[in-house]
Order: sequence, then C-alpha cells, then structure tokens
Amino acid sequence: MDSAPPPRLPLDWLAAALRRERTRLGLSLSELAKRAGIAKSTLSQLESASGNPSMETIWALAVALGVPFSALVEPPVPAVRVIRAGQGPATRSGQTGYSAALLSASPPGARRDLYDVQMEPGAAHESEPHIPGTVEHLVVAAGRVKAGPRGAEEELGAGDYMTYRGDVAHSYRALEPGTKFVLLMQHV
Repeated sequence: MDSAPPPRLPLDWLAAALRRERTRLGLSLSELAKRAGIAKSTLSQLESASGNPSMETIWALAVALGVPFSALVEPPVPAVRVIRAGQGPATRSGQTGYSAALLSASPPGARRDLYDVQMEPGAAHESEPHIPGTVEHLVVAAGRVKAGPRGAEEELGAGDYMTYRGDVAHSYRALEPGTKFVLLMQHV
C-alpha cells in the first residue's frame, strides 16, 4: 500500500479563486491581507500561484472574503470527476499532523440522500435518470465497482471517489465479491 502523502492543493486553483473573490468584493490586495491578518506579500504570492499556504492561511482568507473554505480550494467541476484513493488535493495544517481533502462541497439549498450499498458480481444495476439536477457521489469502501453515466463508466477500487450527473441514465456493476460503497444522491 502506498503511504505517500496526498498531493498538495494545486496553487492555480487557489490563485484563481482568491482573485475571483477579491475582485467580486472590490478589495485591494492590501485590504484583503489586512482583513485576513496576513502579509500583503503572502497574498500576492498566493494570487500568483506560488508560495506554500497552510490550512490556517486559507481559512483566514476565506473568513475575510466571507466565503466557505471550499470556495477557495474546490477545483472546477467536470461532468464526471474521479478522485483515486489518496489522490485528493489536500490542504495541511501548519500546526498539527492533519490534512484534509475536500471531495465535494454542498451547494446552498441542496438536499442529499446517503446510501450504504453492497453489491456482488453479476448483472449491472441500471438506473434511469433521477429528477433534474441530481448529482451522485460514490466512495468505494471495499471491492471494485464499474459505475457512472452510460458510456462514461469508470472502474473504481477501495477508497476511490467519483461524482457524476444522476439525472442521466447510469449504472453500477460489482467487479469483486463483497463490493461495498457509499452513495450520496444530491438533489438541487
């Protein structure tokens, strides 16, 4: 098993989000740095996609901008997204041995259903489209599964994460005995 730490948060995501949110509020670099309690040079580096921000720095900036932490670290969302076990972009604490990889932030007004799914190999479970706006999130706990929208299915192993539109036809197929996964259905 690979014990390498998860990759760091891509700085270009953070840089773009900081510029977007600072511009939205009409704040100068100096004003945002002052509100967040960080050096202007640190903020300038982050907006230039350089530096090595700690989780605490990102939290301070999120609070100063009045946005959730996830607004600064979540990547642009493609139609189908897979995060392999241990490969989520992590932010690390500057004070403790703690890191966290945000897999998905809850949009305002979302409704979610969470399922514990157990499957055995055999025929695929075919699912017709759910209500418009449904998004599914799947995390494999054990075994292997092939899942996703028809024509864009992906094979996933233990610890892998995937998200995709649930308002299109999709399926799940266990590839190993004892396959288990958590399925979160988000209805917006």
